[in-house]
Amino acid sequence: MACSVTIDLHGETVYSAQKVLTTRLKNISPDVREVCVVFGYHGGTALKDFVMRYKNRKIAKKVLGLNQGSVVFVLKDE
Repeated sequence: MACSVTIDLHGETVYSAQKVLTTRLKNISPDVREVCVVFGYHGGTALKDFVMRYKNRKIAKKVLGLNQGSVVFVLKDE
């Protein structure tokens, strides 16, 4: 059964956000198909820009969230 998880990057720097995303995606359950990455949008665009550029072999595509402060990673079937 497919499920989704949320990763909240509020308050992270770009460097620490990279570590969080890489670690969480490395250890994510194979049942997870979507990861909602929340970064906020009132404090600037550094995290949003980073998340939109972030690459990982598990990510099939990125979809803008329902608000300006999130992106959904759709994961590949493995």
